[in-house]
Amino acid sequence: MDEKRNGMSPWVAGGIAAGVLGLSALVGRRNAPDPSHPGIRHWYRRLDKPGFTPPDKVFGAVWPVLESLAAFGGYRILRQPASPRRNAAIALWLGNSAMIGGWTELFFREHRPDTGTVAAAAMTGGTVALAATAWPIDRPAAISVIPLAGWLGFATVLAGEVWRRNGSAPPAAE
Repeated sequence: MDEKRNGMSPWVAGGIAAGVLGLSALVGRRNAPDPSHPGIRHWYRRLDKPGFTPPDKVFGAVWPVLESLAAFGGYRILRQPASPRRNAAIALWLGNSAMIGGWTELFFREHRPDTGTVAAAAMTGGTVALAATAWPIDRPAAISVIPLAGWLGFATVLAGEVWRRNGSAPPAAE
């Protein structure tokens, strides 16, 4: 198949999208504030969080859906004919996927709400840029990341409020 005319094959694009989704989920799981990570869980529970913080179960339900939608969008972009715009959209999708895992590392494992807030804002901007870049080449792909952009905007506000209430790097233990 000529990628310049037809985009990647469904199998290759699907493999890449599934790999990106799996890797992102693995990194996020490695840093989750759940019972399998007692140090992270203890630190997170001790934070002074605003009243608009969703329950932990909401985070656990929302992230897989949002990341799956983004992977669907990534798959669709990979299937588009090669072009500078498609390549830019792929780079934005891959960069955002990597940043999601990086955010969990910064915020939860490193206990850094300050850099977590900055990273969340960067991911929000990157996801908006992804939607705008993908729109002319594949509207369903662009639409698939709009919920992620909204959630990341909310996450930026939430992380910023946690940072404001707790400082740059609250201690891991008292």
